[in-house]
Amino acid sequence: MAKRRVPLLRIFVIVGAITFATLAYVYLTLPDVRVLAQTNPSTTAFMELRAAEAAREGKRVRHVQRWVPYSRVSQPLKRAVLVAEDAAFWDHEGIDLEQIRESMRVNWEQGRAVRGASTITQQLAKNLYLTPSRSPLRKLRELIIARRLEAALPKARIFEIYLNVIEWGDGIWGAEAAARTYFGVSASALNAEQAALLAGAIINPRVLNPSRPNGRLFRRQKLILSRMGEVTPPTPAPVVPVPVTSTPDLTPLESVDAPVTEEESIEEEITVEPSTPPSSTPQPQPFPSPSSPLPEIAEPSPVR
Repeated sequence: MAKRRVPLLRIFVIVGAITFATLAYVYLTLPDVRVLAQTNPSTTAFMELRAAEAAREGKRVRHVQRWVPYSRVSQPLKRAVLVAEDAAFWDHEGIDLEQIRESMRVNWEQGRAVRGASTITQQLAKNLYLTPSRSPLRKLRELIIARRLEAALPKARIFEIYLNVIEWGDGIWGAEAAARTYFGVSASALNAEQAALLAGAIINPRVLNPSRPNGRLFRRQKLILSRMGEVTPPTPAPVVPVPVTSTPDLTPLESVDAPVTEEESIEEEITVEPSTPPSSTPQPQPFPSPSSPLPEIAEPSPVR
């Protein structure tokens, strides 16, 4: 009996040492998210991933992006994105445990991954620093980074960065580029119908095209429009980003079905503008989560 305990103890020691080393590695290699309080990111892990993919395939690297402050993104788009991606954004601290439990239940019943539970903060963490890998180690890093983002930044700043860096099509990054490419207007001028189409496409932006919506995207638009009144975006936070000192070599992307005038064309660089909050805005109030998850809004995406 004593001889059996020695190998078991050795196994536990080895497993414990490996676990400790893994956690230490994850912690020591985590990015410092505090710089995002005053600096706009000039690139993201997903942008670099797409550039590497294009280079491997011998394609032209296309990148269209114009940074806009939170106050210059239309309220309909903010509401639509919250409904589509994270209706409880204002209530959680980066991780929505209720949605995680529900996602696990649904996936267990279906026998496969049919529903995700990533919050906007988790999606931002992945877009900024990680890869689309589904490995447990990558997921652990995502969760820790999400908690760090919530601790270091106001909600409005997290949402502002998210709206400016997420992928909205092949080479299209952020709300301003998407609004001008698909609809020929600025992000501040998007109406509810346009906003719902853009938000509905986030789940698979390289397949769902807001300028040529298919039946699936139209259904998502209808669902989002029906629930946009249930959410209230956070009010702007006083953020004055430091101008980006360097930008990648960007090539403008042609408009998709929505011609853009010369005056409105997307710049071939990332333009950083300071966020100026309104002089007087009401304090945000927590909003209730929808009583039931949107059937298609909750499904996972390969890039989320």
